[in-house]
Amino acid sequence: MDYHAIVKQFKVESLYGRYLTVADIEPKLKEWESGNQLKVEGYSVEGRRIYSFTIGHGKTKILIWSQMHGNESTTTKAVMDLLLFLKSGVVEASSFLNHFTLLVIPILNPDGAKAYTRENANRIDLNRDAQDLSQPESQILRRTFERFQPHYCYNMHDQRTIFGAGESGKPATVSFLAPAYNAERDYNATRLKAVSVIIAMNIALQEIIPNQVGRFDDAFNLNCVGDTFQALGVPTILFEAGHFQEDYQREHTRQFIFVALLSGLQAIYENVIVNNKIEDYLRIPQNKVVFYDIVYKNVKINYDGNIKRTNFAIQFKETLFENEVLFVAYFAEIGSLEAYHGHYEYDAEDAIYSDNDDNIPKVNKKADFNLNNSINVVNGFPNHKKV
Repeated sequence: MDYHAIVKQFKVESLYGRYLTVADIEPKLKEWESGNQLKVEGYSVEGRRIYSFTIGHGKTKILIWSQMHGNESTTTKAVMDLLLFLKSGVVEASSFLNHFTLLVIPILNPDGAKAYTRENANRIDLNRDAQDLSQPESQILRRTFERFQPHYCYNMHDQRTIFGAGESGKPATVSFLAPAYNAERDYNATRLKAVSVIIAMNIALQEIIPNQVGRFDDAFNLNCVGDTFQALGVPTILFEAGHFQEDYQREHTRQFIFVALLSGLQAIYENVIVNNKIEDYLRIPQNKVVFYDIVYKNVKINYDGNIKRTNFAIQFKETLFENEVLFVAYFAEIGSLEAYHGHYEYDAEDAIYSDNDDNIPKVNKKADFNLNNSINVVNGFPNHKKV
């Protein structure tokens, strides 16, 4: 299968950027509806619709849900691209539809999506509510899981820009996890099925983003949905859409998640997943917190008449303003930063730092400053760059 050609051809162009709500996906879901594929599974705390879309008529059933965390929209875009492909009628899509039945919940947390928050309207993290089932969104997912009785579950998320793929010095653009099913983090037949699919997806991704695939931490927490479903005997895979170079809107990462979905389906379709070994999974480097958004090196700062050379890191805070996500730069750390990388790095070449306050960078202070009183840095960038 030519994954590159498929992801270039099948993209829901109306979906772009980081801010994605039910109102954005609803027109497409209704356009694609034919024969009771689209269903309202229930309603959120604030009364918003939680849709599911079922496609295919094969024996192997896969349950996919995205935007359980409302501010994690990249995988939703990729899942919608997958639906567009499956509705296309091309040969590869028709083969998948004959083999699989997919039930997709594109946005599980529509209130969080609207407010651009991780939690739902009751400020509950739905991915820590798998046992209590205290929230209507959690109850809807569990009810759908029990009714559909899937053979696989895909739990779709975004991760922050801070993660690197092990010691590669590159961002973890896509990360996976076959969640543990017990505190000992053992591997039983169920978990190994999830591992095997991940191995197939990693092989495909290494062709296009070498050394930018990571493995998420597998600490066991039964309150997490993935751990619970794995413990209930259904192979479950956590997808984490991360940062790709100069892609803060995550339009490239969207494509890589699409490739992961396609290659995973292909592996299950070809029934080759049982041939892989756990060592291949464990060789995927574990995510490490090694990145900041921007790093400045060799900056001179005047401390009460004493000039000292230092480095500092800047991190963006995502802020929703008039239905647009803004990336606002704040100082995050000052020091050697020896173990860290920046997605953007600047050598100040011993330029003197100054600002409109006390001429000293401080953690959680906005990153607007000057270098040598000649270079104006706005929102972290010396050239007024937008992300």
